[in-house]
Parts: sequence; structure tokens; C-alpha cells
Amino acid sequence: MSKDSYKTIARAAETTYRQLSSKFLVYAYPVESEEEIKEYLDALRKRWFDATHHCYAWRLGPQGEHFRANDDGEPSSTAGKPILGQLLSQEVTNCLVVVVRYFGGTKLGVPGLIAAYKESTALVLSECEIVECTVDVRINVSFSYMAMNDVMRIVKDMQPRIVDQQFDNLCTMTLTIREGDSEQLIGRLEKVEGATVEVVEE
Repeated sequence: MSKDSYKTIARAAETTYRQLSSKFLVYAYPVESEEEIKEYLDALRKRWFDATHHCYAWRLGPQGEHFRANDDGEPSSTAGKPILGQLLSQEVTNCLVVVVRYFGGTKLGVPGLIAAYKESTALVLSECEIVECTVDVRINVSFSYMAMNDVMRIVKDMQPRIVDQQFDNLCTMTLTIREGDSEQLIGRLEKVEGATVEVVEE
């Protein structure tokens, strides 16, 4: 997969998994920020306040460059790591998976715990619609009314998404285009006489 696209889940999903007498409530959420992740975790901790463990893992960023795994009291690397492992094997990012465990009285042992967290995560991800998104660059372009035909020809040719446009004495357009095509678009727009181009940092 190219560097300017990534896979994530289209919408939240939940499922239940049982292993011996333990019950696992499994939630997957599409997320954009750590603040959003914290809100989901807080909400689940309030909802299932009497659960034994709230284990989770998340990945953020187009390449999944930000990530975290949390065992929440389970033996080290038996919960968060297998959850994260499933996110990696499915190649999904901007995704949070939380597994809420109610201990049923029978210990699963380390291999049993790893298997249970892995299987429950695989189960919830199998219920998710996985979508491919592009990493987009946002570009502002200002130009004189005289240059409109030249600019519009490039826009028609390269098909960026038009976010906003205002045509007056000075015309402005805000465009987004996938990162891989952005240099070509910027280069072509900069050649138009009287046009100024700026890349907007998100």
C-alpha cells in the first residue's frame, strides 16, 4: 500500500467473546486523537465499572506511527500486546480496541489469556468494515480573475477536491489532493501568472 493511503474502520463495532467462565466485551472505535481515545476509555470504565480488567490497544497516524498497548493488571504482555498485534496484522490505524474482561473464576494461564485477547480482537475486527483513506494535502490558491481559466483547467485536469471557492476581483480556492499528487498540482498552479499557492498545515 502506498505511503499516502491507510486502512481504518468505517464505524464502531462491538461483540462478546467467552473463554471458559470469563466474559470479554470487545469494542472497536475509529479514532482521530488521544483525546477521543480517552473519552471512549472513560465511558467504558464508567459503564463497566465492576469489570476485572479494561485492556486496550490503539494506533494513530497514517503509518500507525503512534500506538499504545495496556494490560490493565493482566500479566505483562498477555492483553495489550495481542490486541495491538491484531491491529498490525489487519494493517488498520486510527483505531482503538478495548476488551473489557469479567473474570469468571477459572484462570486461563498466560497462553490462554494471550489467545483470548487475540481471538476477541480478531472477532470484533472481522465485524468492522475496513476502508482505505488517503493522506491528503490542503492547498490554498489565490489568483486574479484574469488567471481563472488557467487555474480551472489545472483543477479539471487533476481533479482535487474543492473545499471552498470565492470568485471576486481576487479569487481564492481551497483544494485537497492526495499527498502523492500534491507536488505536481502545486508545481502546475505556481506556473500560472498571478497565482500564489500555499500549503495549509493541518
